[in-house]
Amino acid sequence: RDCNSAKKYWHFIKLMGRSASHIALECALQTQPNICLISEEIEQKNMSLGQIVKYIAEIVAARAADGNNFGTVLVPEGLIEFIPEYKKLIRELNELLGANKDKVAGMDNETLAEFILANLDAENVAALKELPESVARQLMLDRDPHGNVQVSLIETEKLLSDLVAAYLDADASFAANGGKFSALHHFFGYEGRCADPSNFDADYCYSLGYNAAALINAGVTGYMSAVRNLVKPAVQWIPGGIPITMMMNIERRNAEDKPVIQKALVRLDGAPFLQFASKRDTWAHNTCYIYPGPIQYFGPAEVCDQPSMTLKYEHKDK
Repeated sequence: RDCNSAKKYWHFIKLMGRSASHIALECALQTQPNICLISEEIEQKNMSLGQIVKYIAEIVAARAADGNNFGTVLVPEGLIEFIPEYKKLIRELNELLGANKDKVAGMDNETLAEFILANLDAENVAALKELPESVARQLMLDRDPHGNVQVSLIETEKLLSDLVAAYLDADASFAANGGKFSALHHFFGYEGRCADPSNFDADYCYSLGYNAAALINAGVTGYMSAVRNLVKPAVQWIPGGIPITMMMNIERRNAEDKPVIQKALVRLDGAPFLQFASKRDTWAHNTCYIYPGPIQYFGPAEVCDQPSMTLKYEHKDK
């Protein structure tokens, strides 16, 4: 959008990533948005939906006081699964529908919704009824093949902007001080990760495939191809293999315990998150966005062959 148009809106941008917030964190490090929510931090701090809305609204109001009625909010796809009251609700929904999958298979949406509300814990029914009807239906009705909520279909970014708008409407001082709030919504799903691969991406994938072939040729099975030392030039990368069983744990799927590869969530004590946390207050109140520009393929390695910022910070002192 042109500059003048962009300065009229708050952009709520939902980024793909399923449960983990790695993509949101990387995008924040690359672009310096005013707000980036990290699901793992919200879970650790036990933040309610109301507290998240208050956090966003206070930054909106602070920027408005400086004459900046615009900004950006990055929202990880799986955010709602980490908000305490909805994490509990989603867990019970998954268990209820998984345990009754044959019974609910032929139900129409209205009958299914009635069945769910009749069998949920009262506290979870209350949490569900606090949501807009569209979001509540997305939580109840849309499931992936494993019986889990399809978080990409839940319009979390719209839910947050609507609640922020209501919060600010109730604050008489916001409008009195010249505050205005208009939101635009974006969901960068598959299109957000379908750009042509960078030189680093191509080298990394080639190395993984070549290494996988070497493992097979050596008669090693049940291993995942892995490459280490990725912040160094490609000639210094170290190939290896990781036993699949070392990566697995037990999770509930369709109301059954099943061995699956453990999710790699954002580490809140890791260097990438700590770097983000040290900068976010500055980014919240200042308009200091960075535009990384298009992918570069030809030129010096320090421009064209760079790994992600997350990897750089993870290995900064190694």
